[in-house]
Amino acid sequence: MSPRHEMRETLRQMVAVLQRERQALAGLDLETIMASAYDKQALCGRLDHGAALPSLDEECRGLLDAARRMNEVNRQIRNLIAANVAARLDALTGSPALYRVPPSYTYARGRA
Repeated sequence: MSPRHEMRETLRQMVAVLQRERQALAGLDLETIMASAYDKQALCGRLDHGAALPSLDEECRGLLDAARRMNEVNRQIRNLIAANVAARLDALTGSPALYRVPPSYTYARGRA
């Protein structure tokens, strides 16, 4: 298998994993979310080995762009879920500062 073909196939697999991750996020399927994270890590390792290619063809560039956009959307969904969970925990405990760093531990701001 040529390096370009291998890169194209890896990018196709990445897009498929990102689609599976999005479905798992929508269903709050923790097992599939974790499996997707593992698969993404493994595919990133394979992509790192192909990074030495001098140029990507149009199909690879399209797959790469699609994977970047899907990963960004999935990241935003994960952040929304995390914010929702934090809000629910705050409502249950009645203490919104439970998971936040107290002001005394924040980085010092520059002094004028």
